[in-house]
Amino acid sequence: MNRFLKRFLLFLFVVAIGLFFLSFFNDGLFSRPLSPKKSVSLKVDDLELNVRYNRPSKRDREIFGGLVPFNEVWRTGANEATTFKTNRELIIGNEILSKGEYTLWTIPNDTSWQVIFNAKQYPWGVDTNMKSMREPEFDKAIINVSIQRLSTVVEQFTIAFDNSTDNLYLTMAWDMTKIAVPLK
Repeated sequence: MNRFLKRFLLFLFVVAIGLFFLSFFNDGLFSRPLSPKKSVSLKVDDLELNVRYNRPSKRDREIFGGLVPFNEVWRTGANEATTFKTNRELIIGNEILSKGEYTLWTIPNDTSWQVIFNAKQYPWGVDTNMKSMREPEFDKAIINVSIQRLSTVVEQFTIAFDNSTDNLYLTMAWDMTKIAVPLK
């Protein structure tokens, strides 16, 4: 065998081994993540909003009051802490939220959710004991919103912006529950 062919075969062997290890340590090379990353944005006139989060799925589990316990801080998604970014000052409930980037936390219960905008950026949403990493002293805006019961199941956790009635809302929906946070 000539020298070029030997090097080419060695190169292919190294690539194959690399792909094997990549696949092995990342739950499969071509499999979809269980909680894929998502980014949702809104641009209206000079207002720009962006949310980055991970989307867990229901997968026949009890969500609120089960997987997501009532009356405990939830990182509002999966994996990394959910982030909310605004380029302008907003009014959320009775509080002013300055322009900037925040982590978004919620405390769900069976009739309403407390939605929290926290100024600290966290590397992950929970610690090794699966407890929230949120530090309340960095909370900048907190609002309580009533839940809406849905008639159909939302399989994958979804965050969106709703500006359909000239009133701006940050919405979150999963399972049979939806909330709408008014933004001004």
